Amino acid sequence: MKPEGILLVISAPSGAGKSTLIRTLCRDFPEFGFSVSYTTREPRPGEVHGRDYFFVHREQFVALKEQNFFAEWASVHGNFYGTPRDQILESIRQGKSLIMDVDVQGARQLKDNLGRVVYLFIFPPSLEELKKRLLQRGSDPPGVIEKRLHNASLEMLESDFFDYWLVNDQIPTAYAQLKALVLAEMLRPALHPGLPQRIASGKWYV
Repeated sequence: MKPEGILLVISAPSGAGKSTLIRTLCRDFPEFGFSVSYTTREPRPGEVHGRDYFFVHREQFVALKEQNFFAEWASVHGNFYGTPRDQILESIRQGKSLIMDVDVQGARQLKDNLGRVVYLFIFPPSLEELKKRLLQRGSDPPGVIEKRLHNASLEMLESDFFDYWLVNDQIPTAYAQLKALVLAEMLRPALHPGLPQRIASGKWYV
């Protein structure tokens, strides 16, 4: 009997390095899929519709929201983001593990609307380091960077409902902690219903 999948929800301020950690995790755990969200923002260079996000017009997003299509949705930096509910639930039931990259608002909605979910918040080592990373990225004007730093402070102060906290100071150390978290979560009894009975009957592999 195939165990259920893990739904790993990761939130972090922009520039905290969560994308790098997620890419490495997907490389080492190919059974993880990346939950693809809908957004009304414009694609960044290299982003592909249907792989990174589903890029839709604001009117289309609002219509889907009114149909209760999303398990969570949020307005971030003037754009809408949302994740389709049925896609998540069906994947988990089929034993597929998913990673969701959402903001704190979205994570709180998921906590209210879904069942077994693992919540991880990633911190930068400091706001000064976060500002340095955003400047090095070179994709945002100064005004947007200041807005992101302000939002980062608010998000960090609202992260108390997450299951795990991780400070991304050095990527290798942060990733080792993330990997340990995932390995531990895969051993939870709730993901392996009937395992004691199957082992006792000599059919643990069925």
